[in-house]
Amino acid sequence: MRPSLLLRPRVAIPFVPSTLPKLLPRLYSTSAPPSSKSKHEFISSFTFPTAHSNGVIRVISLCRPAARNAISVQLLQELRAHIDDIASEYDSEGNERRPLPLDSNGQEIKRTRALIIASEVDGVFCAGADLKERKGFTAEQTQTFLQNLRGTFTALSSLPIPTISAISSVALGGGLELALCTHMRVLASTAVIGLPETKLGIIPGAGGTYRLPALIGVGRARDMILTGRRVSASEAYFLGVADRLVDVGVEEEGKEGGLMKRAREEVLREAVRLAGEITEGGPVATRSALRAVGWAREEVENEMYERVVGTEDRNEALAAFGEKRKPVFKGR
Repeated sequence: MRPSLLLRPRVAIPFVPSTLPKLLPRLYSTSAPPSSKSKHEFISSFTFPTAHSNGVIRVISLCRPAARNAISVQLLQELRAHIDDIASEYDSEGNERRPLPLDSNGQEIKRTRALIIASEVDGVFCAGADLKERKGFTAEQTQTFLQNLRGTFTALSSLPIPTISAISSVALGGGLELALCTHMRVLASTAVIGLPETKLGIIPGAGGTYRLPALIGVGRARDMILTGRRVSASEAYFLGVADRLVDVGVEEEGKEGGLMKRAREEVLREAVRLAGEITEGGPVATRSALRAVGWAREEVENEMYERVVGTEDRNEALAAFGEKRKPVFKGR
């Protein structure tokens, strides 16, 4: 039985299993890989094509199983390098930089249209900061690490493209703060989230105290932060931390790889499907909508609308509507 997608009643979007991306038949098997793949020591990066030929969905996947994907100095450096690489495709206003660099075949690389943060470890998304490493830090090293952590998370939250976290298991402390930096979060029913910092004598220090209240409200965020309790996936969905909830049934436990492996695969599958749905829209319109919603002010919406209304993509959409076909967006 395929895991089902649970949605809040007020967001009545049907889940049709047949619409799952065909490019994810056996994502973590030895079958054909995604479009491209590169790997540092603790992070994998691979891409999938979008509906429009001039872009890709990029996945950054944490892979530090021995430390439950805890954020170490090296993992943070690798994460920042990937984020900066994506950011370099756009200018400070979110417009596309041209031309893009060439690949090894002399072809211009595909532009990143959406980003997914995921995990390659079955039992964890990210357990937060690497406390074992932190124990050996001097005060100066601790401050430097925090500055780099905050800077990396801010860089992620500032990307002008849609970003999604795919969480199938544990996301605690800095792991949840990482997920809060993305625009959307897809959780499996096996996921558990929390900000337990007060139990360790500190407070969330990488955006949790302001990103969580902005997402779910001050009262609910205060509850989570002060109690430091672990929140189930279903409650996270109710609170509004999760935008999609993939129900992974207990019958999956006896299958090859077990429940958590299946959950990790299915939650990433849904995240890619969601990213694919989003990137069907015009690239300029999508980036402008993100910026307008982020600022939530009339003047910003007006400015972003003016930016979109005169684009080639907008003219193509009108032409496609009249011709009863799907538009072919070019990001211009």
